[in-house]
Amino acid sequence: MVEHAFGPYLKQLREQQSYSINQLAEAAGISNSQISRIENGVRGVPKPATIRKLADALSVPYADMMKQAGYIEATSAANDAQDIPEWATYKDRRDFKKMLEDEDDLMFDGIPLDDEDKKRIKDVLTGLFWEAKQMNKRKKNDEPDSRQ
Repeated sequence: MVEHAFGPYLKQLREQQSYSINQLAEAAGISNSQISRIENGVRGVPKPATIRKLADALSVPYADMMKQAGYIEATSAANDAQDIPEWATYKDRRDFKKMLEDEDDLMFDGIPLDDEDKKRIKDVLTGLFWEAKQMNKRKKNDEPDSRQ
């Protein structure tokens, strides 16, 4: 993750909106000391749930903040296609994100989802997905090379 870059990025966003640390803390529902520690690089990159709160409070796209935090990497469609196993059928390849963005009616446990529900679910799944990808990458990097 790009820990050294997220703090200054957050501070820049906050200052562009003319928010004090206290104002952003209140709007995001997190402590002012946590924001200060993030901005000064003491705390590092926050979890996706905290980034969601900051994105909402600053009215900036969640995906942009997730990219800046290092959770989302720029990937090409070719790299994405490599992640799909050969045995996968059409049903296996359905994209949850696209399903949530489509106009079609969706339900969860028999309850219809409105656009806000779909947005929240998409944001939570995005955060969890990229956090898991980052953890898997760290695990792979930590494994000893068996070829030696």
